[in-house]
Amino acid sequence: MIVVPTALWAHYVGDFAAWASAALMARWQHSLWPAQTQQLARRTEPSYFLALGLCALIGAWAFGSLNLSGGGRFVPSHSIAGALAGGIIGVELWKWRHGIRASTGGAFVAPLCTGIVIGRLGCLFSGLPDQTYGVPTALPWAVDLGDGTGRHPVQLYEAGSMALFLFVYLRARMAGARWAQTHAFHAMICVYAAQRFAWEFLKPYPTVIGPFNLFHLLLGGLFAYGLVWWRRDDTERGAGHA
Repeated sequence: MIVVPTALWAHYVGDFAAWASAALMARWQHSLWPAQTQQLARRTEPSYFLALGLCALIGAWAFGSLNLSGGGRFVPSHSIAGALAGGIIGVELWKWRHGIRASTGGAFVAPLCTGIVIGRLGCLFSGLPDQTYGVPTALPWAVDLGDGTGRHPVQLYEAGSMALFLFVYLRARMAGARWAQTHAFHAMICVYAAQRFAWEFLKPYPTVIGPFNLFHLLLGGLFAYGLVWWRRDDTERGAGHA
């Protein structure tokens, strides 16, 4: 069992580091592929980012709080998965209102992955009060977050999964792979939803349907979104070249 030093303030340090690292990744990405950022700017306007930010904030706190609340008690919390879902809803509504059908998420892929990886490290070092810990396990890499109990380091599972996807994506993008240029956001959503769906079974969250908690349902919806829009785009491109 690995003893992990924890402190509640690590959560805030992790959040700041996640935002800062995402911003640095966005800047580095722009230096490599400026056309991607320019294309996003041409397709959108300030209201796009307002809808994205506001709906991501609502989604983060709504799903995070609903997941932990129940039995007449309200527990305020926020969630990365909820923020992604809220942001997607806000953007898709904005795109529908402005008649835009093309994907606009490619420029966010690398920064989002970077932020998730760093943010999850902050969750780990925040310990039990962060409410993101795993269920007990006797595995040799179990972590003790301050209560003497060995637990699955689910934060590291997620951080490692998204770091691996980020590596694969950047390699593919540099090699000019088609999926990395046209479906990167859809791929990221599918990978994020699939890997976290698995880790949710290793968390002590209350279930809502059978063995599934609230996040299982949300992540299933996110995976379906990524897959459906990926196939839809491919279908439309194929029809356009027919």
